[in-house]
Amino acid sequence: MTRIFMLILVVAGSLSCRKSPLDEILADAPQSVRQVIDNPEKYEPQIYYVRIDRDENNAPSFTTYTHNADPDRYFYPASTVKFPVAVMALSRLNNLAIPGLDRHTRMQTDSVRPPQSRVLLDSTAEAGVPSVAHYVRKIFIVSDNDAYNRLYEFLGWDHIQATLRSKGFARSRIIHRLSDPRFGPVENRYTNPVQFFDHDTLVYAQDEQVARDTVRYRPNGERRGVAFINGDGERVEQPFDFSMKNFFPLEEQVRLLQSIMFPQATPAEERFNLTQEDYRFLYSVMCMLPRESSYPRYEGEDYYDSYVKFLIYGDQRDPMPGHLRIFNKVGWAYGYLTDCAYIVDFENKIEFILAATVHVNENNTFNDGIYEFDEVGLPFLAELGRQVYAYELQRERAFSPDLSHLTFTRLHD
Repeated sequence: MTRIFMLILVVAGSLSCRKSPLDEILADAPQSVRQVIDNPEKYEPQIYYVRIDRDENNAPSFTTYTHNADPDRYFYPASTVKFPVAVMALSRLNNLAIPGLDRHTRMQTDSVRPPQSRVLLDSTAEAGVPSVAHYVRKIFIVSDNDAYNRLYEFLGWDHIQATLRSKGFARSRIIHRLSDPRFGPVENRYTNPVQFFDHDTLVYAQDEQVARDTVRYRPNGERRGVAFINGDGERVEQPFDFSMKNFFPLEEQVRLLQSIMFPQATPAEERFNLTQEDYRFLYSVMCMLPRESSYPRYEGEDYYDSYVKFLIYGDQRDPMPGHLRIFNKVGWAYGYLTDCAYIVDFENKIEFILAATVHVNENNTFNDGIYEFDEVGLPFLAELGRQVYAYELQRERAFSPDLSHLTFTRLHD
């Protein structure tokens, strides 16, 4: 009896000491990854790796591995919040269920108070006018800030917060426009009037909205650093307050991405109201490279393939191979660098989800524009992506995934 008991203890001990695949990957990773992993207080890394396995019917199952993950710890999500806003805008159009109103319908934004502004035309669109589809396209292909701001104004603070909570994203908050210092916490509660026209016929009009909801969730560590540069360009010797900034924890980013890429594996109550055409449209723009876009047209050396693809390719500007596609949304601001991606290799029949965030702010000063994105952040994310990708290339699978619904190099909706 004692021998059996001791055997159980030995087996249990060996199992408890066994490293996860992510731990093994990180243990053997190059210096660009190790320097971040070995200094968690300085760089605040969080990593989520989701292994995807298919059965004989191509149904997916998911195993999630994490490193230093903490959904209650604050980090600035930057442009990653554009992903849920884009999805919510498409879903809201379907919820309205108005004949003549869809993602291509001409959208006009009005203004009723400073510093709001009007948008009636868009020369980068094929028809020369704004639409939800065109804004979503710009959000994913180059992370356009104005496109996000216009969809934020269409949705409004209250609708965004209520929708996030109803879909299970209770920690997330999206409460402000991006990259427009004229809008403070008060101004962001007011969102512009919006109208939609089917040719010359008004099909939907929405008055200015005023937020009544409050910020309900407070993550840990919303005051960061030792100093910041204020709006007048002066240095203030105190921590920077993020309490009225957006928050989108990495765990909820992963769940949103998984629900969009695998809707049939997501509970119905957690899915957004999207049509099959909406999903196909999202898939096309989420992986589209700037050079593949006709509307808008992105040309020149500034719009390289990895412009918004940080994992695997973020530290290089060479063309990305056609057989590998990255469906993702990145964010970078205030020294925080984040990417959440579903990565597919059509040639080798592999797929996985990888998400990571890192903070590179050596002087602990915010809003001074001095961050180590190129020196530390991008090399970390790129090499992390390459290491997980290399692991996936050699990992055995019982069944190869059928990825035929994604086999495109360029799509037009």
